[in-house]
This record gives sequence, structure tokens and C-alpha cells, in this order.
Amino acid sequence: MSKLSVALGIDIGGTNTVFGFVDKDGTCVAESSIPTNSSESAEKLFERLFPKVDAVYQTIAKNYYLVGIGIGAPNANYYTGKVELPPNLNWQIVDVLQIVKKYYDIPSAITNDANAAALGEMKFGAAKGLKDFIVVTLGTGLGSGVVAGGNLVYGHDGFGGELGHIIVKEEGRVCGCGRKGCLETYASATGIRRTVFELLCNSIDASKLRNVPFNDVTSKMIYEVAVDGDKIALAAFAFTGEILGKALANAMAFTSPEAIILFGGLASAGDVLFKPTQKAMEDNMLNIFKNKVKLIPSALHNGNTAVLGAAALIWNELEQVPTNETAVENWDVM
Repeated sequence: MSKLSVALGIDIGGTNTVFGFVDKDGTCVAESSIPTNSSESAEKLFERLFPKVDAVYQTIAKNYYLVGIGIGAPNANYYTGKVELPPNLNWQIVDVLQIVKKYYDIPSAITNDANAAALGEMKFGAAKGLKDFIVVTLGTGLGSGVVAGGNLVYGHDGFGGELGHIIVKEEGRVCGCGRKGCLETYASATGIRRTVFELLCNSIDASKLRNVPFNDVTSKMIYEVAVDGDKIALAAFAFTGEILGKALANAMAFTSPEAIILFGGLASAGDVLFKPTQKAMEDNMLNIFKNKVKLIPSALHNGNTAVLGAAALIWNELEQVPTNETAVENWDVM
């Protein structure tokens, strides 16, 4: 029986680095993870990672052969293969693809985690069959992957599509990037926590969040009390949705997307976020776009979305360049 092909998807996060072997249909046939240890160098991370990857691969090698590696990482540059000054990692500028080549001499590609999410949605999720869409990742920060004509928008230097760092409030909240008023300071898990505490300071409304220390408040907690009718939590979601919807209305003027897909922890709030976002988007968009752009949730829900996105990156690359499967099957891991 001939072997089936799989791609290795790797997602490098500030806390954990997860990986999995994913087939063409988006099935993750094996997966695992290691702690990232953000204080160590990239070289040390991969020294720990690839023996684990190799061990997991050996458990499926009888039935599968590895065709390529896709990596999602913060501040990753698709063009150069480098990760540049990533937040939450003690790295400067690291040529990740050169490091990977020491362990696996097969096709590899890297991009930032939001772009990987967009490719995951296009290949395996809510954007299947779409050629023009935007994926917005609502996590600790706000990332975005913009697809136009079936291709990710990288810009001339690899850093295109950074919706999280458009300024939505002049002299607004301080952002981790060093500027003020960036969208991610309002529309993100961190942003909605800040909104809650601003509302608490400026209101005397009763709230289950009033006696909770700032560092203990989570977006999930805000959602849970919002569903129970908490006025402060509901106001926080309404404010977040209004700012996000206006930003999306502006973004669609550049690429005229068929859909905008919300992805990540905050997006799981459902209608409590989607309804105010949809209203603000429709109220503020140019007339020619009205009632044309769908706002939909991610369809990647099986717990390894980051791995699927990273694997989709290399599957997308391989589909554009015909692969000699006989040669690929004979590649060995070191």
C-alpha cells in the first residue's frame, strides 16, 4: 500500500510550541507540543523541538511520508524566512528556515500566525471556495490575514495586512507597538479587559466584575457575565463591537472582500460580539458594499487550529509547485 502525504504544521507561541502532521483534507493524524521557554534562543527551542517531532513522525511513518513544513510564528516574514523581534520571545532577528533546514531538508515556509489562520480557513475552514476575504484573529492582540484574488497580501516587505495596528482613536490607548490608539488596544481580549475597567471607573452600575482584580479578569469571564445580563460586560462588548465594526467597514474599501471571518478566543463570544460588530460595520461601510459582506465565525474548531493553519501554509505552497512524490517519499529526517 502506498503511503499518504502529510505536512508538518508548527505554531510557535509565547507559552507552548505545538505541532502536528496534517493531510490534504485537514485531518491531523498526530500531534504534540513542548513548552516554548520564551527566555531561550531560537536555536535552543528547535534543538528541543525536532527530536520530539521526529519521535512522533516515526509513529506514523509506516503509512505517511512528509512533504513539507509550515510554521506560524509572531512577526514572521514570509519573504525572508525570518522572525523579527517577536513579542514574548527573547529573540532578535532569527532565520528560522535556515535552522529548520538543519533538521529536515524538505520544502518549508513561515508566516505570522494570523496569515496562517487565513490560509487554514481557506483550505480547511469557513473560507473554503472564497478568493477574497479577511480573517481577523481576536486573541491577546488583534492579527489579520488578508486574501485577495486567492493570494495572501504580504506587501513589498512581508508585513502587509496589519489591521490590528491601524489607529482608531487619536491619542488613544498605549499599544505594545509603542503607538497610541491602535485597534488591538480596543478589539482584543486585552482590549476588552481595559474597556471593562474604564467603564467601572466611570459608572456606578452594579457588576459582578466590580470586585475582581484586573489581572484576574478574562474575556471569557466578561462573556459569561454578559450573557447573564451584566450591564458593564454588555456595554464592554457593545463598545468593542462598535470600534471593530467601523474598522472592518474601512478595511473592506481596500480589497472588497466577500467575507470577514472572526477567529480566536474573543470571537467565541458569538452574538454578544457579532451583533454590535455587524451593526457598526453595516452602518459605516460605503454604500456599494452594503449587504454584500458576510461576517462569519471561524470554522476551525477541533482544538488544533494553529497547527492546521501552519500546515495549510505549506500545502498551499506545494500545490503551486508540482512535487515529485517519489523523491519526497525518499527524504529522510536527521
